[in-house]
Amino acid sequence: MKLNKQFSVVLTLVFLLNIKGKSQDDEINYSQFLNTITTAVPFLMIGPDSRAGGMGDVGAATSPDASSAYWNTAKTAFLEQEQSLSISYIPWLRSLVNDISMAQIGYTWKLNERVSVSHGLRYFSLGKIDFRGEDGNLTQTVNPNELAIDLGGIGYKMSNTFAGGFAVRYVFSNLTSGAAIGGSDSKAGHAVAVDLNGMYLKPIKFGDKGADVSFGFNIQNIGNKISYSESAERDFIPMNLKIGGGLNIEIDEFNEFGIYLDINKLLVPTPPAYKKDENNAFVVDANGDYEIESGKDPNVSVAAGIAQSFLDAPGGIGEEFNELNFAFGAEYWYDKQFALRAGYFYENPNKGNRNHLTMGLGLKYNIFNLDFSYLVPLSQRNPLENTLRFTMSFDFADIKTKTEETTD
Repeated sequence: MKLNKQFSVVLTLVFLLNIKGKSQDDEINYSQFLNTITTAVPFLMIGPDSRAGGMGDVGAATSPDASSAYWNTAKTAFLEQEQSLSISYIPWLRSLVNDISMAQIGYTWKLNERVSVSHGLRYFSLGKIDFRGEDGNLTQTVNPNELAIDLGGIGYKMSNTFAGGFAVRYVFSNLTSGAAIGGSDSKAGHAVAVDLNGMYLKPIKFGDKGADVSFGFNIQNIGNKISYSESAERDFIPMNLKIGGGLNIEIDEFNEFGIYLDINKLLVPTPPAYKKDENNAFVVDANGDYEIESGKDPNVSVAAGIAQSFLDAPGGIGEEFNELNFAFGAEYWYDKQFALRAGYFYENPNKGNRNHLTMGLGLKYNIFNLDFSYLVPLSQRNPLENTLRFTMSFDFADIKTKTEETTD
């Protein structure tokens, strides 16, 4: 992970050195150059369910469903069903390999009208990787994997319109199975993280139609840094601020339509721009560390990193705005049984350049919900292109209802 951070810095400097017509005394607009933020365990930011996947990965303020615990635990307090189970499968890099994927299972139940409890598991398999020595001979074959266990999430309805929530998770990342990397033995990474979130949901009148307006936020993955060896620098996990809003309109007895928007901001330090001398070599201080030309030192504590993330970009406020990414989504339901979805996700080209359209389909049949999604990249290759994702959810309340109807 440290290599990724240094690589981003090197790319930034390469861009700077190739600008023509500027002297060293000219002011440089760092916000115009590639400066991607990298973290450990990025799989934590992969949306696990296909309903959100069909709407550009919006989820902070969408109507509650069986997969709500990942996007905003507070939403689960507004669930109508007593218990729900969701299972998702996401092929990864399917255009290149066939053995990388993520699977998710989540379970939520309502203790009473105000309190809900959620648990979940996400498992990311990176397939098979061969390690070879300097002579090219095979030394070890490993099956890297990562997982996140949601030990417990609570949604609590404080009023009829607002709920708060939190979740606690354990993160395990085993990328090398103890193989020696660069002469040092590696190890699995471990972290404990929490989410803090809230949800506002209120019925309103939209003209002469009934509607629900919603606002939500989720501060995700607040946790310790991860290291993969005793000597390596520890890396931030993807702490993230998600803010969203939405409007769901009941057009008539059979038709309803919702639109949603999410804004995301990583709460980890931005890599700075480092000084170089006239020979294009990095300038180091008395301690042997690179001297920073613009930006701030990213080697700080978790609390300091969260605070610093709002004002440490070497390009100033312009680059800070570039670090926001946006998700737009729309959903149409017919008779609460058939859904069509579409979405758009945008990330600045200098901050990752994820830019894609999504589409999705939802079906509800008796006690089951089946959701499918598909992604169309617009700017660069995407790990999910040419891939059909699916989620199955199971409504225990519907089983109870169907059993009572049959008995009667």
